Amino acid sequence: MGKRQPEGPPPAPAVQRIRLRYTKRGRLRFTSHRDFQRAFERALRRSEVPMAYSAGFTPHPKVSYANAAPTGTGSEAEYLEIALTEHRDPATLRDLLNESLPSGLDVTDAVEARTSGLADRLTASEWELRLDKVAAEDAERAVALFLAAETVDVQRRAKNGMRTFDARAAVARLQVVSPQPDRPVDGPCAILRLVVRHVTPAVRPDDVLSGLRAVADLAPPVPAAVTRLAQGLFDEESGTVTDPLALDREAVPTAPPTAVGTSSPQL
Repeated sequence: MGKRQPEGPPPAPAVQRIRLRYTKRGRLRFTSHRDFQRAFERALRRSEVPMAYSAGFTPHPKVSYANAAPTGTGSEAEYLEIALTEHRDPATLRDLLNESLPSGLDVTDAVEARTSGLADRLTASEWELRLDKVAAEDAERAVALFLAAETVDVQRRAKNGMRTFDARAAVARLQVVSPQPDRPVDGPCAILRLVVRHVTPAVRPDDVLSGLRAVADLAPPVPAAVTRLAQGLFDEESGTVTDPLALDREAVPTAPPTAVGTSSPQL
């Protein structure tokens, strides 16, 4: 007997890829990645986006998610890529999706993918850690001890039990900053800015907090409010995280075919 094949015509090919930057704000920072996937795919259907679908018995829209932030953390810099069967203007597509997404899950940028390897450009993240009821001078002392250490061993529960690893090597920058004027604080509050390289095993903000507790006994009395501010390539010279969509904006658009029989460019 031959191999069973799906019925019906094959799915239409993808002719365009769009890369999106989106946020997780407010209460929606507690949205799991799977919950976001469901909400986003509903928004695609409501907005009548001409999605490309996979082949097989259970076709699904071609959406590639990259390095999602952990549940419970806010983010201003999450990324994904969608494949379309018809060309669309990225800005118009962004506005249509925002009309269908809940407030807090907001698409803030959309560009046509003109280069390869978006995931390869997400090599570092910048985070803000708000430590309520922690004095700034206590945080500064702990940060100085953390940065002075050659290694800072922390533990995290993994599938095979507790795992010990170094939280110091991945940290490219850690500093205490002043609270923003539009975000008043009630009582002591230390604001940390953290730039961490994406390594294996991944070092997360809570691992750095564990490291601060290990080296300086800094233990915030309430859970830290954590927000990812940026995600992209780490610039060693400036110590900043650069925009991963900049290469797509700067790339020269591929001209559409003009002669009869000319094949479309590979996207």
